[in-house]
Amino acid sequence: MRQIDHFLAGGSPAASRFGDIMDPNNGGVQAQVALGDRAVLDKAVAAAQAAQPAWAATNPQRRARVMFNFKALVEKHMDELAEMLSREHGKVLADSKGDIQRGLEVVEFCCGIPHVLKGEYTQGAGPGIDVYSMRQPIGIGVGITPFNFPAMIPLWMGAVATSVGNAFILKPSERDPSVPNRLAELFLEAGMPEGIFQVVHGDKEMVDAILDHPAIGAVSFVGSSDIAHYVYNRGVAAGKRVQAMGGAKNHGIVMPDADLDQVVNDLTGAAFGSAGERCMALPVVVPVGDETAERLKAKLIPAIHALKLGISTDPEAHYGPVVTAQHKANVEGWIQKCADEGAELVIDGRGFTLQGHEDGYFVGPTLFDHVTTDMESYKEEIFGPVLQMVRAKDFEEAVALPSKHQYGNGVAIFTRNGHAAREFAARVNVGMVGINVPIPVPVAYHSFGGWKRSAFGDTNQHGMEGVKFWTKVKTITARWPDGSPDGGNAFVIPTMG
Repeated sequence: MRQIDHFLAGGSPAASRFGDIMDPNNGGVQAQVALGDRAVLDKAVAAAQAAQPAWAATNPQRRARVMFNFKALVEKHMDELAEMLSREHGKVLADSKGDIQRGLEVVEFCCGIPHVLKGEYTQGAGPGIDVYSMRQPIGIGVGITPFNFPAMIPLWMGAVATSVGNAFILKPSERDPSVPNRLAELFLEAGMPEGIFQVVHGDKEMVDAILDHPAIGAVSFVGSSDIAHYVYNRGVAAGKRVQAMGGAKNHGIVMPDADLDQVVNDLTGAAFGSAGERCMALPVVVPVGDETAERLKAKLIPAIHALKLGISTDPEAHYGPVVTAQHKANVEGWIQKCADEGAELVIDGRGFTLQGHEDGYFVGPTLFDHVTTDMESYKEEIFGPVLQMVRAKDFEEAVALPSKHQYGNGVAIFTRNGHAAREFAARVNVGMVGINVPIPVPVAYHSFGGWKRSAFGDTNQHGMEGVKFWTKVKTITARWPDGSPDGGNAFVIPTMG
């Protein structure tokens, strides 16, 4: 059986524990991944410590050239990477290529790292005194990434962390670990020194070892909110810089003047694409007014029935299976819970089977109407192909719904009214806002991050926020005397007056 080992400088040690990697399309075990411990992490950290000083001393344009080379290699191997990703995750090939491409956009940003790393300079801040600042790497950073984006999120973290001069250790999800290993191989081929980008695999034992390790200066995490909170608290208690992105319950507000045909097209992709396994999915739609709700539902029902579920390699499939049998059971449990709570089950996706793949982890698209804010199924993240309709009586209620929710990752409003869109964007208590954009993931040179229980920490992913997270600022105040004493008192705090 195929075995995925750690990707370490000097090779991977023999493993004593392994985890099964399932095939979501048919329910079988397709490979095993080594599950590491503190000893494996120590080996990775030692290699990182040995390699990082020289990498940090490498001028930034040379580090940028590695990013240029890496980008070209990933594009060359795009089909191979997408097939590898789909095989383990279950998302369809087109979605896998999108996953990789969104990661590459951050790599493109990092190709300009020499400009981004320029510091500030003030000449003559005081008599003969100049002040300037520089950004320097943290040293060793770690990324702990989820199963749903095994290429994009590792690249969001790793590309920025290494391009600014850090060594980076990636702990990806043990459910789909092959793509992260392949990315590490391509970084080496692109010219990155051994020890600068390594991959360790593992479960909670490895995560705790990372959070407690004294040589690791920064940890970036993406996953569920409860685990994000745990990672943040334990990492900060150990003296680390931590950013921990959590779950979401993103709302899509539909105003009465919205183009409903466009809304339906956007909703079906945003709610059901990648089987709903996205932190920026749109699982809640909020039509404003009952008339809007009825018109929207009448258009949604045939559109949802027209969606095609298939295996991840089916080019005609809109989406594939969810990642594991346990997650399928969880999603179907939430469907039952929502129905038990009194919501109207308009389309039930449970019980879907695909001929020849009867043991695959498929969940059909599901639609609920008349969901209310007191329902647990509304309060919590389902992370599956389930769309819930929560009706709002007016614009004020529509703004309040996502603003009061425990999660604050993303939100969208669909309208032709510029004033309504502007008011909504300014007032809604959510970190990322789309105006007629259903999945408002910012471009790579801006930053990604939510509010409330969707994010713990003070900095966002990628863009300048990412650069700030992976670097520390040093400020220098310099004076070059002309040789004549100034008669000042050296024991008085200096001022620039």
